[in-house]
Amino acid sequence: MPQKTPSYRYHKARNCAVVTIDGKNHYLGTFNSEESLEQYHKLIAEYFERKSRGAPLPIAGSISLTINELILAYWKHVESYYVKDGKPTSEPATVRHALRFVRKLYGSSLAGDFSPKSLKAVRQVMIEHPIVRKMKVKDEVTGETKKVEKVLAYGLTRKFINKQMGRIKRMFAWAVEEELVPVAVHDALLRVSSLKKGKSAARDKPRIRSVSDAAVEATLPFVRPVVGVMIQVQKLCGCRPQDIVLIRRIDIDMNGLVWEYRPSRYKTEHCNDDDDPDLERVIYLGPQAQGLLRPYIDRKPEEFVFNPRESESERNAEKKKKRKTPRWPSHERHQEKSALARPRSKVRDHYDVAAYRRAIRRACEKASIPNWHPNQLRHSRLTEIRKRFGLEASKACAGHREIGVTQHYAEQDQLVARKVMAEIG
Repeated sequence: MPQKTPSYRYHKARNCAVVTIDGKNHYLGTFNSEESLEQYHKLIAEYFERKSRGAPLPIAGSISLTINELILAYWKHVESYYVKDGKPTSEPATVRHALRFVRKLYGSSLAGDFSPKSLKAVRQVMIEHPIVRKMKVKDEVTGETKKVEKVLAYGLTRKFINKQMGRIKRMFAWAVEEELVPVAVHDALLRVSSLKKGKSAARDKPRIRSVSDAAVEATLPFVRPVVGVMIQVQKLCGCRPQDIVLIRRIDIDMNGLVWEYRPSRYKTEHCNDDDDPDLERVIYLGPQAQGLLRPYIDRKPEEFVFNPRESESERNAEKKKKRKTPRWPSHERHQEKSALARPRSKVRDHYDVAAYRRAIRRACEKASIPNWHPNQLRHSRLTEIRKRFGLEASKACAGHREIGVTQHYAEQDQLVARKVMAEIG
C-alpha cells in the first residue's frame, strides 16, 4: 500500500494552515497562500525523503512505488547529471518546475498508475496556471511601499509546456532504465502528442523580432562603455548572448584577416560527444569587431575580456568625482562599519546573460524606448546576412549545423562564414 500523504488543513484556533507530520504540527502561515502551499510541499517532500532512506526503492516494476518516491529518486540523478564545469546547469531548476505539477496532482499515487490521461491532466493545469509576479507599489495615501501580487498572464506558453511534457516523459524513461516502473508506463506516455499551434487553449509566445539600428543607437549612451562594446560586437558577429559574455583572449585565434573565436562553453556542446573539431562552435570576428575588442584584450589569456569589476570601479570613481563635499575620516569609518554590517554581493569576474540583459533593459527605460533583449541582436544580424548573402551564409555564421554532417560541408560553411565576416564583421 502507498504511504498516506499528510493533509494540508486549516487551523481554526490559529487562523492559519497546518500539516501534521509524525505527530507534530507544522504551522505554515496564511491558509491557501502561495507561501504556505510551497512550505507544505517542501515538508511533504522531506517527509517522503526521510521515509525512503531506511529501505531501497522497489525495483522491477514494483506495485508500491509512489510518484513522490520516484521524483526523489530521479532528483538525485538530475543533480549529478546536469553539471557543467563542476557547477549545476539551469536544467535542474526547469525540471523541478515541471515535476512540481506532477507532485501536486499525483504525489501519493502509484507511479505504475500514471497514464496518458494523468499526463494530460498535468498539461491542462499548466495551460491554466497563472503567471504571478510580486511588484512594489507605492500607496498614494500613506506613501508606503508594499509588495503586491499581479497576474501577468494565465497559462504557460505552448512551446514551454511541450518541453515540460518532454521532461516528465524523460523521468519515466529513466525509471524504466532503472527498472522502477514497467516499460508499458513510458510507452503509453509517448503516445501523448505535443500541443499544436492554434489547436489548444495554450497561449503562444510572440516570436523573436529584429531590433532596429535606431533602438540600439538610442540605448548605447545609457549603458557602461564595456556593455556598449558587448552590444556592438554581438550585433556585428550575430552570436548568442552567452558567447559574448564568456569571451577570453585564450579562446581567440588572431591569425589571419578574420579572427576565430571558439567559446569554451556553448549551447550545443553536449551534442559533440566525440570532440570532433569540425563540429566545434566557431564565431568569426571581422575587422570592425576586432577594432572594438582590441582595447579590452590586453590582459591575461585566461581572464574574461568583459569584466564587470572594471565597470564597478568606473562607477565608484564617477560617484566620488561628483561629490560636492570632501570625504571626512568619520565618513570613511562609517562606510567601513556599514560594509561589515551589510556586505555587498561579490562582483563576479565576468558578466552573465542575466546581468547583460538587465543592463540593456535599464538603458531602454532611461532612453524611453521599448525594451529589447540581446538575443534580438543575433536575430537581426542573421536576418541581414540571409538577405544579402543567402540562407547558407546565414546558417554558417549562426553555427547551425546538424551532427553527422560530412567534413566537406563543414569546411564549406567555414569558408562562407569567413568571407561574410571579412566584408561586414
